[in-house]
Amino acid sequence: MNPAYTILSALLISLLFVSPDPIGAARLTDRAHSRQSTAIQQPQSVRVAVFALGSFWRSESAFGCLPGVVRTSVGYAGGSKTNPEYRNPGDHAECVKVEYDPRKIQYSELLDVFWASHDSRQVFGQGPDVGNQYRSIIFTNGTVEVRLAAASKEREQAKSRSSVVTTKIQPLAAFYPAEAEHQKFELKRRPLLLQLIGNLPEEELLASTLATKLNAYAGGLCAPHMQKRIYSKIGDVLRNGWPVLREI
Repeated sequence: MNPAYTILSALLISLLFVSPDPIGAARLTDRAHSRQSTAIQQPQSVRVAVFALGSFWRSESAFGCLPGVVRTSVGYAGGSKTNPEYRNPGDHAECVKVEYDPRKIQYSELLDVFWASHDSRQVFGQGPDVGNQYRSIIFTNGTVEVRLAAASKEREQAKSRSSVVTTKIQPLAAFYPAEAEHQKFELKRRPLLLQLIGNLPEEELLASTLATKLNAYAGGLCAPHMQKRIYSKIGDVLRNGWPVLREI
């Protein structure tokens, strides 16, 4: 084996799985511009679902690798405060916005991932994250979503009557995008992956379907076959002289 390739491979593996302190990483950059509430707008073929299921760093990764998910982003919803911030969310919850193609994945499938990705019976937080901003909510947009969400909650509650599912179901009034340093958080903890896709500027990174999938990969939340496929694609990049990774 080529010694140079061996060295590059070892470097790749070490850099892909370096996990710096998440709190420190989140606080490196201050927000440079103000944000406004964004309406739910999307092309005709794309729909939007919004969920709160604990810390939005991990929540975003839970949906990014699903077939039919176009992109993900994180933000704040469910409260009354104008322009909430990470250090001052007010009464909002941290949430993830999932843009998806309904021809490839159904809303009910997103609900399945929502339930599987957190403990809906935990009160006032998720795991070590304690606080009102980590509560469990399904934000709905229309009567069909309300019906599907309610039915899924009933099924979840039926799994055990010994504790109560705390998840709320409520209409989405406004979604406030989170600060830039919180978007694609798992991906940004792997600088080499960012380099492999060309160090995209923030706006392009947020809109990129590839970055959405790599964010889930970096968090270890793709299906096993997809994790292996992405890892293989990265290996191909190394063997071919480090071109930009354009597709998975």
